[in-house]
Amino acid sequence: MSAALKAARSAPVAAGIVILDFGSQYSQLIARRLRELEVCAEILPYSATPEAILSRKPAGLIFSGGPDSVLRGGSPRPDPEVLRMGLPILGICYGMQLLVSMQGGGVAPARWREYGQADLSVLGPAPLFAGVAKLSQVWMSHADGVPGDAGAAGAVRPHHAGNGGARRPRNGFKVLARTEAAPCAAVADEGRRWYGVQFHPEVAHTPQGGRILENFARRICGLRERWTTAALLESLVAETRDRVGTESVVCALSGGVDSAVAAAIIRRAVGRRLRCIFVDTGLLRPDDRERVERSLGGALGLEVKTVDASALFLKRLKGVADPERKRRIIGRTFVAVFEREARAWPGASFLAQGTTYPDVIESVSVHGPAAVIKSHHNVGGLPRRMRLKLIEPLRRLFKDEVRRLGAELGLPAGILRAHPFPGPGLAIRVLGAVTRERLAVLARADAVLREELRASGWQDRVWQAFAVLLPVRSVGVMGDARTYENTVVLRSVDSRDGMTADWSRLPAELLQRISGRIVSEVKGVNRVVYDVTSKPPATIEWE
Repeated sequence: MSAALKAARSAPVAAGIVILDFGSQYSQLIARRLRELEVCAEILPYSATPEAILSRKPAGLIFSGGPDSVLRGGSPRPDPEVLRMGLPILGICYGMQLLVSMQGGGVAPARWREYGQADLSVLGPAPLFAGVAKLSQVWMSHADGVPGDAGAAGAVRPHHAGNGGARRPRNGFKVLARTEAAPCAAVADEGRRWYGVQFHPEVAHTPQGGRILENFARRICGLRERWTTAALLESLVAETRDRVGTESVVCALSGGVDSAVAAAIIRRAVGRRLRCIFVDTGLLRPDDRERVERSLGGALGLEVKTVDASALFLKRLKGVADPERKRRIIGRTFVAVFEREARAWPGASFLAQGTTYPDVIESVSVHGPAAVIKSHHNVGGLPRRMRLKLIEPLRRLFKDEVRRLGAELGLPAGILRAHPFPGPGLAIRVLGAVTRERLAVLARADAVLREELRASGWQDRVWQAFAVLLPVRSVGVMGDARTYENTVVLRSVDSRDGMTADWSRLPAELLQRISGRIVSEVKGVNRVVYDVTSKPPATIEWE
């Protein structure tokens, strides 16, 4: 280690955990889970220099997962000096494979790819698994793995990959846990305080993942300081005040929890130099406009101006079926409306949005080579050139973090508990071309779903529920006559942050009642189906 690195390494006061991002969709989720445990966490790109890493005074490092394979030449790798800094390291999925590979260990295509839930067997005592059940559920998402002994805990065995294949020497790692498909589901070099897990402890579907991350932060890295929601709010308000200075802000208010919390933070930072604009796009549910004007304008004391731009949005969307084109058109039309409104308000130079991390990570690569899933209207759908400067105080936060901030700010429970509703509105729930007629059919079906969820007490028990109108017609029989009508999909999911989700186990009787009402009351629909796909492999919205 160089003299400069030794000096940086010896600096006092370890502040938290540094996460090196190798392109995972979940890198910010790792940071969020740590913040939830009141551990300060910061993400840096995998290419960060050792000096840049040590300047953060980390107590430990986490290597994130990623979409690449360590078997591919040119796959992302950190500076080798990072491994010589003497810090504890936790490698997750790709990060585990990378950690083992960089020490001469073998990585190979898994016997079979694992996606979704798996049962983890902990093979022996280890600080990483302190307090974790010997058999627990974990969430897997990988095609490669570290081969090894599927039996008792012990040293990872040498691996021969056939004629001329890679050989894994004895490299100091031992097996801590396994699943049926992954004989090395967790490994450790405890002398160096290096650990690797093939599964994702950061997602909600690894129920004991929080304890594993906390064990790494507290037991292995030795962190004791606590980082709270109040501290996060204070820092966001200060950052916003510093960025805006003496200028004014136009805030895009959608009626959802994200934009409401963003507006409340900005209001606290800049006071009356904030003006909120609610755009009626024609893509909303029937009660959205009244609810926004009543609850956000009245309850929060925000100055809200409503702009009816429904004719403009529907004109620009005419004949457009491709979901990416829809999102880009909607994003650019929003900006055009906001910039027009801002011109009428002297001093307005910022556009505020309630963009959250799930929007960002699906739309663009933030810190590493993360794959683009879809362009959210408020991220990838924005025009390249904008007159207004963007300010997004929630950009690196998750939905439950946003809700906790909202509670800290004193927002009404009705706003905090509201189901997420996408900025593009019903346009991305009407699959195929958007027309007034198809929007009306979907809006009526969606209203039936929400009415029945509220009446049954399920509205507040699920994360998000909505209806989707498919560009598919099917044969049915109604009143002894043949019909050839539309299909509606019901989608209800349970999640904590929107990064992963599982389909809600709604009672069969409730689904039957919703289906019966939609077919009876919504003209043009003769078939209702229920989506039982998790995220991944699906996304929550259909487009």
